[in-house]
Amino acid sequence: MIADMKLTKDLVAASAVPLVLSILEEGESYGYAIIQRVRALSGGAIEWTDGMLYPVLHRLEEQGFITSRWQESEAGRKRKYYALKMAGRKALRTQKEQWQLVHATLGKLWGVQHVRTGTVS
Repeated sequence: MIADMKLTKDLVAASAVPLVLSILEEGESYGYAIIQRVRALSGGAIEWTDGMLYPVLHRLEEQGFITSRWQESEAGRKRKYYALKMAGRKALRTQKEQWQLVHATLGKLWGVQHVRTGTVS
């Protein structure tokens, strides 16, 4: 089951930017909702904390890929909403190309391994 698998910190960190940009491509969102979306998409296998997400959001904002604004929620609390900028859409395209290359390369290696041994370990 996927939820039983835990990713290494390195893989979680490496995947954070494309995940955040992809979620924001769906529309404006705030931190807790982004954390919940990642958890849902991964079947619980990827569990982010505030301490992991917010530095990524701040870095993406500093790089000009996303923008933020404060808005009061229906519950009366202020939330910081993040949205993808045009530069973020371009960065996401680059991220997709890079991840697709890595995925294809690993697929070739693991496909070869599967043919040779009959199993994938």
